[in-house]
Order: sequence, then C-alpha cells, then structure tokens
Amino acid sequence: MPKIKSSRGAMKRFRVTGTGKIKRNKGFKGHLLSSKGKKRKRNLRQGALVSDAEQKNIRKLVPYL
Repeated sequence: MPKIKSSRGAMKRFRVTGTGKIKRNKGFKGHLLSSKGKKRKRNLRQGALVSDAEQKNIRKLVPYL
C-alpha cells in the first residue's frame, strides 16, 4: 500500500492542541484593514477551534491529525 498523501493546504492551516482538538486561524485579516477597528483586528489574531462537525472532514485531509 502506498502512503496516504495529506492535503498541503490543510497542513499549513490547521494545528492540533494538546488535548487533540484542531485549531485554526481566523480569516478576514489579509487586506482592507483600514476600515476595521483596532478591537476587531486584535480579536482576529486569536486562534479558534474547529467545530465538531468539521473535524471529521479535516482529519480526512490530514490523516495523522
């Protein structure tokens, strides 16, 4: 059996926490930042957990997560 290839895009976007949950970065902070407030931009820096419904799909993209 050949090795399972993981999605390279998913590898760059998701990390696993110590308890095994999947962590992601928030979007909407790439451009057009002058119209967004300081508080909003600061909150976008914080990571977020992936919802339980999506964890199954992400684990298919990156098998060893």
